Amino acid sequence: MPPDACPVCRCATVHALAPIDGLTYWRCDTCEATVLDPRHFLSMEDERAHYLTHDNRPDDPGYRRFMMRLAVPLMERLSPGSKGLDYGSGPGSALAAILREAGHDVALYDPFFHDDPSVLKRRYDFVTCSETAEHFHAPFAEFDRMAALLRPGGLLGVMTLFQTDDAKFAGWRYRRDPTHVVFYRAATLRHIAKTREWRCDIPDKDIALMHVPETG
Repeated sequence: MPPDACPVCRCATVHALAPIDGLTYWRCDTCEATVLDPRHFLSMEDERAHYLTHDNRPDDPGYRRFMMRLAVPLMERLSPGSKGLDYGSGPGSALAAILREAGHDVALYDPFFHDDPSVLKRRYDFVTCSETAEHFHAPFAEFDRMAALLRPGGLLGVMTLFQTDDAKFAGWRYRRDPTHVVFYRAATLRHIAKTREWRCDIPDKDIALMHVPETG
């Protein structure tokens, strides 16, 4: 049975794709997101166990180079000494380390590894969401939650591999990660921003920088 609405944009414009490896995926005709049917989601225990198999150490040179793809365009737009939150940081955050080394103040939040509710009661100059949005079980609500953490004029930096080619979706490594449940195109992130009256820049493949209004 199709969902009542797209979990990314809440439009009732979803249709099923051909099953892949016994999994059902839905495509939204409005925002162009591709989402895994919720009945295939891992339990929280299995999801956490999968994350613990990742080797994304903050001091790993290769992973830091990967995080620089978001850090560089983000820092070009930040004032010195900005305060931010890395939302979905994992057990250790290379991105937060890079931003701190550049003089910014960065708090961490992760529901599995840094579940500190106090950081969600503050407002920030910027919020980063790197390699996290693809894990969201309720993406519409998560983007609203991140927006509520930003001061007027704040900046939301998102990094997630963009889906581009439907013909290659079945064999795409990113799809095969069992914790990846929503896949975005550049158009999807632009739609998320437009419906919230944010400005969205796509400075590079897989990177979106969303600017919230100065007032609000």
